[in-house]
Amino acid sequence: MSGGRLVLVADDEEDILTLVTTVLQNAGHQVVPVRDGAEALAAVRDRKPDLAVIDISMPEVDGLEVLRRLRADAETSELPVVLLSAQAQEADVARGFETGASAYVKKPFSPRELAQRVNDLLGSSD
Repeated sequence: MSGGRLVLVADDEEDILTLVTTVLQNAGHQVVPVRDGAEALAAVRDRKPDLAVIDISMPEVDGLEVLRRLRADAETSELPVVLLSAQAQEADVARGFETGASAYVKKPFSPRELAQRVNDLLGSSD
């Protein structure tokens, strides 16, 4: 496991944002929390995180659109992205992977599972 990597977390629900931030900090990562898709895109450009955890259901620019834009940009096309969503139907998960997600974690989620997914992706992206 690689510790101390920079992880962007985007979620418009304050409780979820705080929980994910705490889980990832406890796993040894630095976290940049943002509250919407536009902030996520700006933070990726400015902070150059090693991985992003992005909620799908956010106002204005949703998580799938953020992912599409990241994949379309040569500088961010390889960024590992974990989609976090209450949209848990098989078609929702498939759409997330088709859009380019590296992993898909369904809400409600296990903090341990989320930390493990992030650690696995960071370990494999070195």
